[in-house]
Amino acid sequence: MKVTRRALVAGAAATPVVAQAQTPPPVLPAKAAFAKMPFVYLDSGSTHPMPLGARTALEEYLRYKTRDGLWRGYSMDDKEKSVIENFGALVGAAPDELCFIQSTTMGENLVLKALGFPQAGGRIVPDALHFFGSFYTYGELAKDGVDVVTLPMTPEGRIDMTAMAAAINDRTKLVSVSHISTTNGFEHDLKAVCELAHAHGAMVYADIVHGAGSTPLDLRAAGVDFAASASYKWLMGDFGLGFLYVRREVQAKLTRPWWGYHQVGGTFQTHTNPFDPPGDRPADYGYETGATGKFAMGTTSWTGVVQLEHSLRWIRDVGVANIQAYRQPMVDTIQTELRRRGYRPMTPMGSRTPLVAFALKDARSKLAQLLASNDIRMTVSGNRFRVSLSVFNDMNDVDRLLSVLPKAPPA
Repeated sequence: MKVTRRALVAGAAATPVVAQAQTPPPVLPAKAAFAKMPFVYLDSGSTHPMPLGARTALEEYLRYKTRDGLWRGYSMDDKEKSVIENFGALVGAAPDELCFIQSTTMGENLVLKALGFPQAGGRIVPDALHFFGSFYTYGELAKDGVDVVTLPMTPEGRIDMTAMAAAINDRTKLVSVSHISTTNGFEHDLKAVCELAHAHGAMVYADIVHGAGSTPLDLRAAGVDFAASASYKWLMGDFGLGFLYVRREVQAKLTRPWWGYHQVGGTFQTHTNPFDPPGDRPADYGYETGATGKFAMGTTSWTGVVQLEHSLRWIRDVGVANIQAYRQPMVDTIQTELRRRGYRPMTPMGSRTPLVAFALKDARSKLAQLLASNDIRMTVSGNRFRVSLSVFNDMNDVDRLLSVLPKAPPA
């Protein structure tokens, strides 16, 4: 009997609804989730490619913004809520401990202002593997009289916890570190850092831009007080939208570092317009609870929210632990082979992060053109090169890199 499309539709309508099978998590390497690139991309630690699903979500959003069709029920409030919840699930944070910010640097500066720097004085302990842009921040605070003690990097590419313990004293108000260093991928044991700091009454700020979405992370379990992350790296979002984490237990101790409309909560009543009730002030208002009530800005990048609604769910479906386990053999292969060839490692052996760095004098002049002409994209700076491995990379990419790099460090 010939089965027509009409019969199939009718049959489907008569069939009882059954539970839909759960979609299996994406398989790594997730090449189908990204556009086909005309080169080997090993630079996700600079800017991560956007997933194709995020591009589709953006196209849908643009239809909404241009009012192209009837877009009933398209709620940006719901999308923002979903993004905050999914980011919190990735990093071990409750929604009331999070708010949107512009960038990681914005988050760090808001924390410093909320703690009263530079007027508050006291000591801040950062380290040499913190984000290099923060060297400027702490250099300016030092000029204003803050006692800034920057811990050095060891020859193995670590921060010595004994040195940190010696630097933290009862005048220390903040220990500021990168969870994973942009320089070499070194990963701090955040729980150990927090235990040292809290023993002296100091708080801990962590830049998590290279940890969130790439490496297992639980801010509450570690005891971190503040953390910030942009979204254009391992969260697979874009520039202009990030997250600030403020541990619930410290929120009441903080002064608002600025005033933003999104901090307003509860009843907001103006007394300036026709038919408004009379009042002694232009408006009566309350405050939002949680991190939002202390730190929230004004408008949020909705394009960033739309992208992240897709990518954060995608990362959660794969699982950060699975992502880390998948790339580890690639990291270990690069480490082992380039050490064997005599390259000077900057990343500790056994590192579980997505970044692997080597020191090479005049690296840009020696490697940049060689890599570009062989269709390899990765970070090459003055005296360092860094490989960034993500969910779409595989051992073929690693083999390609190793076949192009000189068999010995170029003189």
